[in-house]
Amino acid sequence: MKTVCLPEGSLLDSVENTAACATLEGLRRAQKARQILEGMAVSCGPERDLIVRLGPFLGVIPREETALGISDGSTREIAILSRVGKPVSCVVTGLEERSDGTVRPILSRCQAQTMALEYLFSSLRPGRILPATVTHLEPFGAFVDIGCGVPSMIGIENISISRIPHPDRRFQVGQRIFAVVTGLDRKKSRVTLSHKELLGTWEENAALFTAGMTVPGHIRSVKDYGFFVELLPNLSGLAEPRAGYHEGERVSVYIKSILPRQMKLKLLLIDHLEPLDAPEPFTYFLTEGRLPRWRYAPKDCQRPAAETILE
Repeated sequence: MKTVCLPEGSLLDSVENTAACATLEGLRRAQKARQILEGMAVSCGPERDLIVRLGPFLGVIPREETALGISDGSTREIAILSRVGKPVSCVVTGLEERSDGTVRPILSRCQAQTMALEYLFSSLRPGRILPATVTHLEPFGAFVDIGCGVPSMIGIENISISRIPHPDRRFQVGQRIFAVVTGLDRKKSRVTLSHKELLGTWEENAALFTAGMTVPGHIRSVKDYGFFVELLPNLSGLAEPRAGYHEGERVSVYIKSILPRQMKLKLLLIDHLEPLDAPEPFTYFLTEGRLPRWRYAPKDCQRPAAETILE
């Protein structure tokens, strides 16, 4: 059951999945064992059935089995349409012999998602670190797949310490990330997540730099007394005001000093830089296990700072 909680696309090219989908006998064994398989959704018919390729076979996921909530209307049909061209998790519920001599697997994504939820709620506690895949972005947060297409969301305020105008400054759709569980609601089948805790404390981030370095960054906010420049998603410093620079711009900065007790970086703007085509990859300080509590500020720092208690 370990693989049940993996995001869609994690199993597609695995040896186990490839072997199960290669032959009719393999599919029969998978059906008997209720093994979760992954195939590629190749099309969606007028009745909203998904056609899925499993090795040499073309299977079908009937509309009501394409996602939890489709049958009662709580999940919109875009959840079906948006799967075309992407991997989908499923279990084999039948093997239909057709008049032309071929066999068509009958599949259920709902059953795979139900199994994933059972696994998640039986094994998770707040603080557990999970792999996730970004599925879509909204101004208020990033939606992610935490297993077999089961959705969760990371609110924009929980993506990083440094504030951003939109989650697309951090994530891309399809990106594989890590997240930490902050809450479990069994009645609503909801898992709530955060992300910023995995990007390190102020001290951990500051240790990657030394005074005298010149490095790239992003201007995240402009004040009368200076510009706050983000060096990493969980680390920003203050640069003196300088004409011709604006919020959102990518720049190079000189690090004048690093002051742990004040939790401050003093910076000097050097030059304008070309914007990046995509968000930069994350430096994760934690990617597995469980995080019972997290405090952003150094121990001897008295400044108020983010703290998360997950015990």
